[in-house]
Amino acid sequence: MDVSTALDISVPIHPGMLHWGRRPEIEVVESRADGLVSNVSRWRIGAHTGTHIDAPGHFVDGGKTVDQVDLAALIGPARVLDLTGVTSAITAGDLERAGLSDEGRVLLKTRNSATVLRSPWKSAAWVGLAPDGAQLLIEAGVRCVGIDYLTIEDTDHTTKWETHQLLCGADVLILEVADLLHADPGVYSMVSLPIPLQGAEAAPSRTLLFPTSAG
Repeated sequence: MDVSTALDISVPIHPGMLHWGRRPEIEVVESRADGLVSNVSRWRIGAHTGTHIDAPGHFVDGGKTVDQVDLAALIGPARVLDLTGVTSAITAGDLERAGLSDEGRVLLKTRNSATVLRSPWKSAAWVGLAPDGAQLLIEAGVRCVGIDYLTIEDTDHTTKWETHQLLCGADVLILEVADLLHADPGVYSMVSLPIPLQGAEAAPSRTLLFPTSAG
């Protein structure tokens, strides 16, 4: 893979970023400006900060934690589907019309990337994946599905979190807060490596897309 051609779909982590709940906090432990030898900082962030992977243990008791997931599910061919025309929840029909194929990794590019993902404040409405869409992905053998907002859940299902329940129950990894604004529809080679937080249900994950001839 040629790193110079990679598209980094990770979002920067900082105190003013878009976040669900408490935002990151930074403590300066040592500073050269104060006459010390080096700069050292301490960061307080949540497991779901920025671009991150939800492991099955997020919604399944005894499910795999983020340090236990199979990294093969996060490395390999990934198809970016153009769902920018969807205004609310992505259904199974939307996925089929967008060209869902047999890649084991699917990234759902929605209008979120150009709109609500770019605001520092959580929106009251966004485009998410409907439960029937999640079921279709499971039946298609998808191992990882990503979306361009704080949650893959659509706005109307954030009480029982049905889409998360389905995906986590089927050991499908969820990539959230992926910035897909500059990712054209097509096939890429994806590499996403979550921090191995032992026993955690999620972790930030630097995620890169590499163009392929199939794209």
